[in-house]
Amino acid sequence: MTGTLALGMLVGYLIAAIPFGLLAGLAKGVDVRKSGSGNIGATNVIRVVGVKMGLLVFVLDVLKGLAAVMICRALGAEGWVVVTAGLLAVIGHSFSPYLLFKGGKGVATALGVLIGLHPLTAGICCGLWVLLVVITRYVSLSSVAAVAAAPVSMYLLMPAPDNVVAAVAITPVILLIIGRHAENIERLLNGTENRVGSTSAKTDDTDAPGDDDQE
Repeated sequence: MTGTLALGMLVGYLIAAIPFGLLAGLAKGVDVRKSGSGNIGATNVIRVVGVKMGLLVFVLDVLKGLAAVMICRALGAEGWVVVTAGLLAVIGHSFSPYLLFKGGKGVATALGVLIGLHPLTAGICCGLWVLLVVITRYVSLSSVAAVAAAPVSMYLLMPAPDNVVAAVAITPVILLIIGRHAENIERLLNGTENRVGSTSAKTDDTDAPGDDDQE
């Protein structure tokens, strides 16, 4: 790996670490970390600031992941190196150095990575997420299932041998996101996870991993 490529990966990481959700809230005079669920992702921004600003944050968080992949590809990288850049982007969003290594759960940023790596897989994961949300009304379950489908989709739909490299290399990204949902998974198993539209959804200043925010 050249120094230029390493610098490109670092730039992608630092871009992905930008807390757009926090900045969007502050632009409206609200610290989203102290309102709603406390998450800096688009879901909490929608809850606290409004739909338009929340959708903007979602798009920007997706673009962070896409940018990390495209920067490395522009520098001539392929294969596992590009996927590693995507992993760094998700790490940057989830453990931002600008926020003392706190952050969101990385789903939107991971979607951007998938769009850059394999758009068809990104589309399949989005479709699965929507379907599961409609059926179960559990955003957390839908997000975990959708990201878990990514390696399988890549293995089945990408040409060999790239399919094996991509499926194996993307797995750490998926494991990171699933790990960030550990408390959601525990709530699902206990039957206490919030559903979309539930009147019992949290409105206090709790930490992100314990709520239904996914970004």
